[in-house]
Amino acid sequence: MPDTSTARTLPIAIIGAGPAGLFAAECLSRKGHEVHLFDHMARPGRKFLMAGRSGLNLTHSEPLEPFLQRYGTARDWLEPAIHHFPPEALRLWAEGLGEPCFTGSSGRVFLKSLKASPLLRRWLVRLQEQGVQFFPRHRLTDMQGLSLTFQTPEGPVQQTGRAVILALGGSSWARLGSNGQWASLLEQHCTPFAPSNCGFMPDWPAEFLLRHEGETLRGVTLNFAGQTHRGDLIITKRGLEGAPLYALSAPLRQALAKSGGDTVTVHLNLRPTLTQERILERLARQRLRESRSNRLRKALGLDRTMRELLTQLCPDARTPGELTDAITQAPLHLVAPAALDRAISTAGGLKQAALDEGFMLRHQPGLFACGEMLDWDAPTGGYLLQGCFSTACFCAEAVHHWLSRPLPGKVAP
Repeated sequence: MPDTSTARTLPIAIIGAGPAGLFAAECLSRKGHEVHLFDHMARPGRKFLMAGRSGLNLTHSEPLEPFLQRYGTARDWLEPAIHHFPPEALRLWAEGLGEPCFTGSSGRVFLKSLKASPLLRRWLVRLQEQGVQFFPRHRLTDMQGLSLTFQTPEGPVQQTGRAVILALGGSSWARLGSNGQWASLLEQHCTPFAPSNCGFMPDWPAEFLLRHEGETLRGVTLNFAGQTHRGDLIITKRGLEGAPLYALSAPLRQALAKSGGDTVTVHLNLRPTLTQERILERLARQRLRESRSNRLRKALGLDRTMRELLTQLCPDARTPGELTDAITQAPLHLVAPAALDRAISTAGGLKQAALDEGFMLRHQPGLFACGEMLDWDAPTGGYLLQGCFSTACFCAEAVHHWLSRPLPGKVAP
């Protein structure tokens, strides 16, 4: 550890130039700290840009109490950070960068531009104006206290920080920089990574998946463990993707882990806007001598994909009563979650027990962490980005207070 006089001249080192690292850099440089920002990619915010390709969902407008419940078992851990920098503060921050927001019918908050790139460009200009120095192509390979070693195209580089913030992300979409390799440096303090907000593989024949690849089951619901979620499901050659599965990914992942290799069953409703009585009534009007496919098409407007899926899931359903049950609670047997690298986000990472209330690692004073590399989980809908921004802001404030403490030999005012 450097002596007191040297420590006062060192920069704060932030490793990771995703949303959490960028925002921690903004918060600390605004307070007058010298900040050096390192990333192993050539440009900052690569995964952030990808998230904004289909319309950047920044946060959610629902009241704070149900908002906090979205973080499940991590609620108590993240609650102080989200109170410190709540959803409305994130919205005002974006608008302060000249990017107005709007609230969609689902309550999700989006940028009006529906793009992340204009926001990121303005954000980087602000950071540059506040004196933040960016060091690209610096891959962290070792940490000894607050002394860091990076591998660069020019060879190894060492840097010591007055304080260090790790904002290294999770372990999905490695090509965009989030590869989770940092966990080997802190292995004893980490929970293994697991896919979250991910698709799942059903026990369907590969031929069925290939034949229907790219087709969508629109407006369906999935029911599992007392939770029901509605949205579209997309069939891919790897399985199923879509919002209802993403919302259930945490309990499904946990159930599969406990299943001992067995499948886990969720129930699919292809016509959730109709009651069972109404479905039964419509089916009863159809002539039994017609094919099952025709009766489903005429009575309920099921498209070819839905009709063939029912044949796959409930081949013996024939009578109006049996078909009603099949349509409203078809058993969907899931084998495994999608591959870790294809998940929208990841669970796992630094354990809560490894950090203090300001996100400083207990074993190393001056070493902090924030963002998705912490072991918390949340559904899509703006909760992931909000968690990254809030923990970054709270962490930066903790760093500022830690650096303001009296150092050895310094008399407190």
